[in-house]
Amino acid sequence: MKRKMANQPIDYEICDMNFRHIEEVVKIEKLSFNTAWTRSDFISELEVNKTAKYRVLITNEHVVAYGGMWVLLDEAHVTNIAVHPEFRGVGLGKAILKDLINTAAKNGASSMTLEVRKGNNVAINLYKKFGFVEEGIRKKYYADTGDDAIIMWKYDLESSDS
Repeated sequence: MKRKMANQPIDYEICDMNFRHIEEVVKIEKLSFNTAWTRSDFISELEVNKTAKYRVLITNEHVVAYGGMWVLLDEAHVTNIAVHPEFRGVGLGKAILKDLINTAAKNGASSMTLEVRKGNNVAINLYKKFGFVEEGIRKKYYADTGDDAIIMWKYDLESSDS
């Protein structure tokens, strides 16, 4: 993959994740998280979990970002969002989050929640721009480091045009 510079526009499409995307998603997952989901985790989400909705952002025929959530009745719970390190800082995290919010709303959700590592200020600021608010702390949530997670909620999925 060729790195995109922050001042260059990037053409992309966002679509439902399917099995042909999994290898690239797993690569991004491993580059992004200390405790990464496995190939079989993503296969299970696509095959077994009927509440799961996963979206991929594709540019130049490669997955460079993805996001997933579970939509349960009128709530959506974001499971993961990641952007390939070579494509960070150009707005793709914003694009995939906006798409997840819109997808959740189209699937009947009126609110959305997620956990974010307490020290992940880039992600926290992005979520706040989309109207997420801090509602609590999960102490020692992340097994790899013992870091706390901030629980965030967005209560009006209609307003996802940040």
